[in-house]
Amino acid sequence: MSDTTGASYAAAGVDIEAGDRAVELMKEWVKKTRRPEVLGGLGGFAGLFDASALKNYERPLLASATDGVGTKVDIARQLGVYDTIGHDLVAMVMDDIVVCGAEPLFMTDYICVGKVHPERVAAIVKGIAEGCVLAGCALVGGETAEHPGLLGADDFDVAGAGTGVVEADRLLGPDRIREGDAVVAMAASGLHSNGYSLVRHVLLNEAGLSLDAHLDGLGRTLGEELLEPTKIYSLDCLALTRTTEVHAFSHVTGGGLAANLARVIPDGLHATVDRSTWTPGAIFDLVGTTGKVERLELEKTLNMGVGMIAIVPEESTDVALATLADRGVDAWVAGEITDRGDHESGAALVGDYAA
Repeated sequence: MSDTTGASYAAAGVDIEAGDRAVELMKEWVKKTRRPEVLGGLGGFAGLFDASALKNYERPLLASATDGVGTKVDIARQLGVYDTIGHDLVAMVMDDIVVCGAEPLFMTDYICVGKVHPERVAAIVKGIAEGCVLAGCALVGGETAEHPGLLGADDFDVAGAGTGVVEADRLLGPDRIREGDAVVAMAASGLHSNGYSLVRHVLLNEAGLSLDAHLDGLGRTLGEELLEPTKIYSLDCLALTRTTEVHAFSHVTGGGLAANLARVIPDGLHATVDRSTWTPGAIFDLVGTTGKVERLELEKTLNMGVGMIAIVPEESTDVALATLADRGVDAWVAGEITDRGDHESGAALVGDYAA
């Protein structure tokens, strides 16, 4: 009989006990997201949601979305701050779902790490849970995967999937939009979760700026600015649909404002957005100036200070703006819907940004 110790999962780099510890630490945060339709708790093979809660719908449509937060995770890793990236994840998933008018119901997450640090994983889930509360949805389950040899010990990534519901005859989108509608812009909290490959390349790799640097106009460190959580608009958008007529929403993510707005504009119509109606935050100018990035390139990569768009009848703008103001959302009329005419695309930015 040999005394040689054989291979083991732990020796291969996977720590099951650390994973179990992470689950125990995250349970209190997941519990805070619970909705009455949720059955059971963490630990099962599937998260359960009582669909009989939808029986009051005439024709319920389920809306689903999945997303991640891109290379923003590397900013969190470098700063050692793990409890806000979950807000970004929820925003990227649930604010896509609310675009069609759907109420967020539940979400699941996937966290991939090079090595399970229980406290870090729990902090990530804490942020996801807090984001779910802000979006009004339940966190019904998830997966934490340890990938030794593929990821460094401090490396991680996150992804999530969500489900919502909307009554069929209240579905929002291109079919509702009419010529003369107003384009209402909702302010972004910052860069949100898109364009970080460009931002990191320009500011960190090329310019060599430190995340601890205090830069003019930001009012805080560069790291704090880059890690600012993505604004979650889900409940604000739903409130808007309850107080006034809304024809469509557009979530401004990868591709920028014009490209995402064009996704909800029907054939024959065009959305014109006037840059002079707002001033992008200092971070956008910093990226553009530092990297000598052309304006159009910047606009198709970053949100330029607008995170969500609502398209409403012109006569509904006052109520829409008042509703959003009451909820603490900075919003303004940024443009209008016109005949497509000779425009090649469904949306365009015109003019110059306000100083």
